[in-house]
Amino acid sequence: MANTAFSDHEFLTVRELAELLRLKERKIYDLAASGEVPCSRATGKLLFPAREIRAWIESAKSGGTVANPARPPIFLGSHDPLLDWAIRDSRCGLATYFDGSLDGLERFTRGEGVACGLHVHDPASGTWNVTAVSRAAAGQNAVLVTFSRRMRGLVFRPDGPAPASLADVAGLRLAPRQAESGTSGLFRDLAAQAGLDLADVPLAPVARTEDDAVESVRRGTADVAFGLEAVARAYGLDFLPLMDEEFALLVDRKAWFDPALQTLLGFLRGENFAARAAALGGYALNAPGTVLWNG
Repeated sequence: MANTAFSDHEFLTVRELAELLRLKERKIYDLAASGEVPCSRATGKLLFPAREIRAWIESAKSGGTVANPARPPIFLGSHDPLLDWAIRDSRCGLATYFDGSLDGLERFTRGEGVACGLHVHDPASGTWNVTAVSRAAAGQNAVLVTFSRRMRGLVFRPDGPAPASLADVAGLRLAPRQAESGTSGLFRDLAAQAGLDLADVPLAPVARTEDDAVESVRRGTADVAFGLEAVARAYGLDFLPLMDEEFALLVDRKAWFDPALQTLLGFLRGENFAARAAALGGYALNAPGTVLWNG
């Protein structure tokens, strides 16, 4: 009966999977809760995609122990200087691969890391991150939690052109971010609202991190960057605030309980982290680790 269900249906129920694996239904619930078995909660009840279950069974180790390939201990997504510092200073042991919110979100859904930093704005609803995550990470055993709010705007040199609004960027060399970054999409949306024609904005070489963008302004490679207040302060540059944005963390639920992420999450709730955020400026902390979305 279980084998018939396995071959005939796109999704299996808890009972069908229990029969297939010759386990009690309680054990199936435990496997789903721990993230060890692929499942979907889209209908309000647990369903198990037959194709992924087949691959999961076939990847079992010899001797009958089911193998569940662990995500590598890598933090993906958008670069944030405060998060970057926290990962290092907490000594949590996580590596980083920061190459933009959308790049990180795609890599996270492929299982290439345990967490992802995001600041993706949905202009239709005016909200941050939840819409993008609910679309891209539906069915993932993941949770979206708060990190901080941060001030973004125009960064420029004290001795150079001083834009008073986003429209004044016309004719100035901009330090652009990669297309996969949340910053790039946000700048396009704000430019459209301000009536700024991006064809009138000459571009410097692409900057792949927040630091790189502001550093290009300090060096004179660019006249202006759409960057963070905290980084502008660090480089001694002028800053025109434009938007208070929400930076959040998408975390694999199973990896959440591993020592690396528990160390980092504990650090984010500590006094040293709060003091660092205050010293950098441009950040507003609000209970880091608060759940915003459950996969």
